[in-house]
Amino acid sequence: MKILISNDDGYQAPGIVALYEALKDVAQVEVIAPEQNNSAKSNALTLHSPLYVQRASNGFRYVNGTPADCMHIALTGLLGYRPDLVVSGINNGANMGDDTIYSGTVGAAMEGYLFGVPAIAFSQVEKNWAHLDVAAQKARELVQQMSNHKLIGGNAWLLNVNIPNLPLDKLGHLKLCRLGRRHAAESVITQTNPRGETMYWIGAAGAVKDDADGTDFHATTLGHISMTPLKVDLTDHDHLGYWAQTAARLTTLV
Repeated sequence: MKILISNDDGYQAPGIVALYEALKDVAQVEVIAPEQNNSAKSNALTLHSPLYVQRASNGFRYVNGTPADCMHIALTGLLGYRPDLVVSGINNGANMGDDTIYSGTVGAAMEGYLFGVPAIAFSQVEKNWAHLDVAAQKARELVQQMSNHKLIGGNAWLLNVNIPNLPLDKLGHLKLCRLGRRHAAESVITQTNPRGETMYWIGAAGAVKDDADGTDFHATTLGHISMTPLKVDLTDHDHLGYWAQTAARLTTLV
């Protein structure tokens, strides 16, 4: 089995090192990750400046670009072969609910999926790296079980997995979940720099809005590992009929 690993926290982040160490003896593993922290870069590609690839002393390759850049150039020539699985993470903090839209961790996995490779994004729920060894162990177990059930190397799928920062004996089971929802983000933060110019900082994520039973928020709050299958098709299938009628009326106005 050949696994390609990336993340959005950068190639030196504890999460990607732990993930590599957990998987290196169950597969042929390569790491191609961003040089710097690229959190919240989603699926962004760098199109107007060159990308450079360097190799770190531990063998990891790093790119002066986004998580999606790393996967894109890896799968279109840099890697030289087609991996059986793309694994992204382990992220320093949750990627649940609306956060998945912005997540660079999910973005890297999604880029693999778009190229037809099965992909998993792993995140820890809290941002302190506590019990990272447990999260890495659970990531390894999930990959091994999927390999044993011959789910890797065939048709592409995309999974988003969030692991609570808990010791092994306190960690719950794997739960299949839907994405929850958040309220709108908090207000933008403004400051004045030494030159008297106004600076703007993106506000914190909104509070949880939908954490009902069956959501990723609900499962992880109870100490379980959430697993959510994702898709890329953004079409609003439920309302195609409504928009078909609306479009028909609009064409008479053009």
